[in-house]
Amino acid sequence: MYLPSYLYTGAIIQASADQRGRLLMSSERLNQSSDRIRESRRTMLETEELGVSILQDLHQQRQSLLHAHGTLHGVDDNISRSKKILTNMSRRMSRNKWIIGSIIAILIVAIILILYFKLTH
Repeated sequence: MYLPSYLYTGAIIQASADQRGRLLMSSERLNQSSDRIRESRRTMLETEELGVSILQDLHQQRQSLLHAHGTLHGVDDNISRSKKILTNMSRRMSRNKWIIGSIIAILIVAIILILYFKLTH
């Protein structure tokens, strides 16, 4: 089958235009994909920076908590020692009250005995 040359040339031009159109669409899709990849990469880098910042903040907070924990243990030890000291002071105070009460009772008995012997003789 023989095609006239003007039909054959027209078909080639049409095929060439179709290929050019498909090539342009492919290039446009490629450019859009590249833009999306660049945007995704930028978002990923921002997210990574944010993650690093959060990790640094968490590390600082951990250090603060560990320091507070150590301080709290020191305070707890001091409170325990203070409680023992106060308990000992309370025992001594109670013992001293009994001793003073006993001395006062002995003095009262002695005064009563002295008065009895003075008044009876």
